[in-house]
Amino acid sequence: MEVDLAIVGGGPAGSAAAVTAARAGASVLVVDKASFPRDKCCGDGLTTLALRLGEELGLDPGAIAGWQVVDGAVLHGPSGRTVRFPLPRGDGQYAVVVPRREYDAALLDLAHRAGANVRVGHAMVEIKVDAKGATLAVDEMGEVRATTVVAADGMWSPTRRLLGLADEGYRGEWHAFRQYVADVGPAAADLHVWFEPDLLPGYAWSFPLSGRRANVGFGVLRGGRVAVGDTGRLWDGLLDRPAIREVLGPSARPVGRRMAWPIPARVGSSALDHGPVLFAGDAAAATDALTGEGIGQALLTGILAAEASLAGGGQDQVAARYRRRVLGDLRADHRMSVALQRILARRIGADGAVRLAGVSPWTRRNFARWMFEDYPRAMVATPRRWSRGALSTPGAYRDGG
Repeated sequence: MEVDLAIVGGGPAGSAAAVTAARAGASVLVVDKASFPRDKCCGDGLTTLALRLGEELGLDPGAIAGWQVVDGAVLHGPSGRTVRFPLPRGDGQYAVVVPRREYDAALLDLAHRAGANVRVGHAMVEIKVDAKGATLAVDEMGEVRATTVVAADGMWSPTRRLLGLADEGYRGEWHAFRQYVADVGPAAADLHVWFEPDLLPGYAWSFPLSGRRANVGFGVLRGGRVAVGDTGRLWDGLLDRPAIREVLGPSARPVGRRMAWPIPARVGSSALDHGPVLFAGDAAAATDALTGEGIGQALLTGILAAEASLAGGGQDQVAARYRRRVLGDLRADHRMSVALQRILARRIGADGAVRLAGVSPWTRRNFARWMFEDYPRAMVATPRRWSRGALSTPGAYRDGG
């Protein structure tokens, strides 16, 4: 089989690349070792960035049963101070919570309907690159020849490993835990974030799902005061912490199994390309360093990878084009997020941030939009992004989806 674009991984980055390339008339193959729908350990939150990109791709939220719109967030500072940060109403969607099992399957189906050849349950087991492209060996499919490859195969990217590019000691910047919780109380209909003193630098969350359920978990930065070996002990008592139990309600109970996963957040430090291979999503370590959120970044890098390939030219030109776009869109925001991490790592910094952001209705509104990636993290430091109305852009799906 010969294709213009072979995509390894059917998650958000891979699906976004497939939709973009297939709609432009390229021949596209997507392979993933998993069968869909499949669960994915995640907080299940979609920021404004992710929602806008999903809308541009043509994703229909009306076809996703668990699509839960969020109209704001409640932040709890280390000292117990609580502030609600509302998102605009009546002007589209700015934040959503949806199980990844449903979201990823819907995106992959969109890729299939766009014309991509989607083959799930087939793992890529070998890859060889040369001056004209790459040859992939895929389980039960044989050899596939591709001009360009998008490696959207996650934190542990088999593509990166097979190419000899893996950093064997790397375990990501964040370590996170997630548990679904049923029979939550009415307060859990809001999105909550707790900056618990013993979790800094990190936070706990409760994200609302349909049917009186919530996605509850916490994430900590590696190298902080919380040792990864201690996270199991912290997790055992998380749901019984008074501040969290007050929100979840007395009847809340965990369902399913708890899951843990590493989150890579060092875009620009890992190779974004190798010959005809472009790395996207978690395989490019493109997650937001401040929150650990990565779906918007996955969609963006997937789209940019497809566009770089579609623009044509030799491997070096395609790779340079992709690097320039990814770093231009994400590197300044990454640096700003890392700087803000240092502030939120201390109790006084986290308390001060919650207090300052909640000082007025204007700051509460705009902090919520900034937190949910309505505009770039480092927009104030990147004048090229300034434009009239930048702080009042409508959300996604203004027509209701």
